[in-house]
Amino acid sequence: MRAVVTVTGTDRRGIIAKVSGFLYERNINIEDISQTILGEQFAMIMMVDTSEANVNFVELAASLEEMGKGIGMSVRIQHEDIFNAMHNI
Repeated sequence: MRAVVTVTGTDRRGIIAKVSGFLYERNINIEDISQTILGEQFAMIMMVDTSEANVNFVELAASLEEMGKGIGMSVRIQHEDIFNAMHNI
């Protein structure tokens, strides 16, 4: 299953490394990534494949949110279909 991971917060070193390493440890493949810095604010969107993940989706979402708090960022994951539905007019 494909999902979208969003990461936002104040920019600092190591954000991409921390999030990508976290996903790697859970056997999640990053298919696409876009990131930008607006002033001091960091924003990143990742398209990921969770079909071979070694955790279930609910556990993944909770642990991503907790990891994000630990690095001072907001980190969320949504099923691709839900993300697309929310962003269509």
